[in-house]
Amino acid sequence: MKKLSLAIIAAFMNLFGAFAQTEGDYKERSLSLEEVNFVTSYYSQDGNNAAVTGGVGSEQLTDFANQLDLRILKVDKKGRQHTFTGSIGIDHYTSASSDKIDPTTISSASSADTRVYPKLGWTVNNPNTGWSTGLNISSSTEFDYTSFGLGLHVAKASLDKNRELSLNLQAYFDTWRSIQPIELRPPGQKGEDGDDAYTPEPRNSYSASLTYAQVVNKRLQVALMVDGIYQQGQLATVFHRVYFNDGSLRSETLPGTRFKVPIGVRLSYFIGNYVILRGHYRFYNDNWGLTAHTMNIELPVKLSPFLTLSPYYRFNSQSGLKYFAPYGQHAPTDAFFTSDYDLSDFTSQFVGAGVRVHPENGVFGMKNFSALEIRYGHYMRSTGLSSNIITLGMNFK
Repeated sequence: MKKLSLAIIAAFMNLFGAFAQTEGDYKERSLSLEEVNFVTSYYSQDGNNAAVTGGVGSEQLTDFANQLDLRILKVDKKGRQHTFTGSIGIDHYTSASSDKIDPTTISSASSADTRVYPKLGWTVNNPNTGWSTGLNISSSTEFDYTSFGLGLHVAKASLDKNRELSLNLQAYFDTWRSIQPIELRPPGQKGEDGDDAYTPEPRNSYSASLTYAQVVNKRLQVALMVDGIYQQGQLATVFHRVYFNDGSLRSETLPGTRFKVPIGVRLSYFIGNYVILRGHYRFYNDNWGLTAHTMNIELPVKLSPFLTLSPYYRFNSQSGLKYFAPYGQHAPTDAFFTSDYDLSDFTSQFVGAGVRVHPENGVFGMKNFSALEIRYGHYMRSTGLSSNIITLGMNFK
């Protein structure tokens, strides 16, 4: 039941995916544990446009997220590198607005939740041909939904490693428990803690992502990305209230299909030996009328051979859904309607910095503890929502 704005947590934690990886030789090797990553973060937000209560009310929320990743490598007789990955994530959140699904209770089941999301992957890379293929399987479970995911990855790199074209295909099969606000539930249906079964609502998502990466010269690397995402099923969040201009009340209602097209470009430019400029621009459009422009910039500065400071900044401008209207402004004749400010017009900024230490002899003298990174970020949105996140990442090799 998390707010959509919690997607910022996943994006922030992904920044830790840049830990350097050791290159194995091409001799046959048995299974060996190559890398372990652990990331933990604490996120808090507040605002005054809760979708659960129709676009008004507290958006106060906290989330404590943890993820452990393992990377195992095997090299076969033909020199192909088999990489096996496994991860387990556990998030726990508390939400003031979700507790208002049933405001008659002191604290409903929806006031807090825990999400568990394991993932397994297998990739085969042939350094002699440049071909790489991979599969992944994942799942996610929390109080009101379950999700199962399958993915396929194919990539072809040039023999000089300066160019790579990759295709990622992903499918998620989700099931929602249809939980409506207490006053809109059918007669006799109990609250979240009751014994009555909720109607399962399916939602399927399919995506294809094409990326072309190019090493332009010794200083500049560029990547171009285009995605196509198709969703069908229950795409509205039914416990979000919508109030109309005649005083009536209904659950959020949105179309049963959605098509999204993000297009992006990413570059890394080495400014001398101690500074890297990393930039990213993404354009987003979908058939619900939402358009967004996002720009990121990060400037890692190597203060010493073993210490890096990385300030970063992100700006986002979004034109909201054609189905959005604030509290009490929808017409009763509207076919689709939402008062979720995550889907409204807004601009946002995200600013912060990270500090990464990677001593030659390991962190705290522990040789296998290769890197430690701490990041802090502050998010500001023109609707009044603000949040803070602090993240700790540890890398072991």
